[in-house]
Amino acid sequence: MGRILIDAFIESKAVHPSQLTITNRTKGKAKTIQKQHQEIQLGDCAEEVVRSSQLIFICVKPLDIHPLLIKIKPLLTKEHCIVSITSPISVEQLESIVPTQVARIIPSITNLALSGVSLMTYGDHCSSFYQNYLTNLFSSMSKTVSIPQNITRVSSDIVSCGPAFFSFLLQKFIDAAVQETEISKEEATIMASDMIIGMGKLLEKEIFTLPTLQEKVSVKGGVTGEGIKVLEEELGDMFVRLFQKTHEKFDEDIELVEKQFNFT
Repeated sequence: MGRILIDAFIESKAVHPSQLTITNRTKGKAKTIQKQHQEIQLGDCAEEVVRSSQLIFICVKPLDIHPLLIKIKPLLTKEHCIVSITSPISVEQLESIVPTQVARIIPSITNLALSGVSLMTYGDHCSSFYQNYLTNLFSSMSKTVSIPQNITRVSSDIVSCGPAFFSFLLQKFIDAAVQETEISKEEATIMASDMIIGMGKLLEKEIFTLPTLQEKVSVKGGVTGEGIKVLEEELGDMFVRLFQKTHEKFDEDIELVEKQFNFT
């Protein structure tokens, strides 16, 4: 997601490459990004990034955040702002470790297309300056939505995980078409991909809502209606179980993270 943010910031022209200093535990990954955006500055370590920056994005796995914050804490001041992009760690937990202003922003792969939603949560001590700056920064590549802690996981499921979930379903849709008819996978993939793009544009332009779009295509007694009947019969509580499973994993991650933060 760090790479996605860098590419989206630069593609949207919200940030010039020369304004970015990046580092990665695997130095080769950072160098690969610099090859694409040559004016990006490379830092040898996290401390070097902190010394050269006031706004710092932490794009690591949940269990790697606490050790990283402890490592850079001596260099942080109230003028810095830390932004975490991982959902299991709350802004309150971040504020309990570092003396800086903090925010949690959950992006999406759709931001690469300068689209989709970014989920924003600001710490109690995050200044209006940083709140406005970050909102404007992410508005250049997405719609920004402020969320409270209690809907963090489900919001992330929809915004961030959703593209993977519906990509999976669309591939199953294509596979069934190939299995049951004489259409090739290439033909079905092109048709399905363009269909989903067109559907997105209908929603984007507010020509239809999701319910009215279904109503418009479904003619009573027609082919689409027969297909909808199958979906109604077969889907059952599939999506209910999906959210249950993602929340179970989320709760596990929170428990592991809390052990780290409680031992500080």
